[in-house]
Amino acid sequence: MSVTIISGGFWGDEGKGKVVAYLAYHDQVAIAARAGVGPNAGHTIEWQGERVVMRQVPCGFVAPEARLLIGAGVLVDPRVTLAEVERLHIGSRMGIDPQCTVILPEHIQIDRNSSHLREEVGTTGTGCGPANEARVRRDTLLAKDVAELKPFLSDVALEINQAIKAGKNVLIEGSQGFGLSLYHGTFPYVTSKDTTASAFCMDVGIGPTRVTDVMLVFKAYVSRVGGGPFATELPLEEVERRGWSEFGAVTGRRRRIGEFDYQIARRSTMINGATGICITCLDRRYAEAFGAQRLEDLPSEAREFIEKVEQETEVPVTLISTGPQYEHIIDLRGN
Repeated sequence: MSVTIISGGFWGDEGKGKVVAYLAYHDQVAIAARAGVGPNAGHTIEWQGERVVMRQVPCGFVAPEARLLIGAGVLVDPRVTLAEVERLHIGSRMGIDPQCTVILPEHIQIDRNSSHLREEVGTTGTGCGPANEARVRRDTLLAKDVAELKPFLSDVALEINQAIKAGKNVLIEGSQGFGLSLYHGTFPYVTSKDTTASAFCMDVGIGPTRVTDVMLVFKAYVSRVGGGPFATELPLEEVERRGWSEFGAVTGRRRRIGEFDYQIARRSTMINGATGICITCLDRRYAEAFGAQRLEDLPSEAREFIEKVEQETEVPVTLISTGPQYEHIIDLRGN
């Protein structure tokens, strides 16, 4: 039995979707549960020749037998959720906790019309902040109040805890990243709740003693969307020269790009309680690393970078993504 939480180590956009898809399929998990904020985070995977962006449904849908759950702490936009369920034909596997806060049209309007949120903080405009605010006021609808969601309602906490008791593998997919945590991030340029592994336990309804592994995902360089401090940010010209330009999966906004930040990485691994690290996009930092499936196949500079991450964080690197495809990965968990 294993209960693994996937958390972002920087400001999101670390490639958590691919990591979740790989672990769900490779480990044949019984449950893949979405934690985190809500549809403001797009998790992208390459699956069966198609680029798929998931905003609500767990990327663990690639495991054909996995039960797919959205925890009570996650905001749900019914239109987004139902569209993903229909597109993937996974209705029979989907479960949504009745206690999920529903994002209403007025929440989206508030988000998009607020100059503070839109221009100063740089939110995604998906209504997540105002919806969380309404939940705190105890003045909003829950999933159990929405007719279209009723076929999918399930006691997510009970399902997960029963699976754990039965010795099954559970994967919990967090969203955003450590630097966007409402409490531990670069306030006020943060999201509307905590985004660490501890919060993800709460989101899906498990106690911390049930967790066996916390995998923290870092990109081989750093990116963030919106305002806020960014100590290692590179000039746009240098970003383009290195071929590191990126755009957000949900908003399409250009991401700010910087060098790997070891200071944030150390604090992130500490607060998340990471037991292992995944490095993604190594092939974008070192072109010769593309497609490698063994550590010894990496160029020496890439191996030295991995070693430095381990030395600085005092946490082992157990997964390395070397390209967009499922098979482009080095799995060191058994070594």
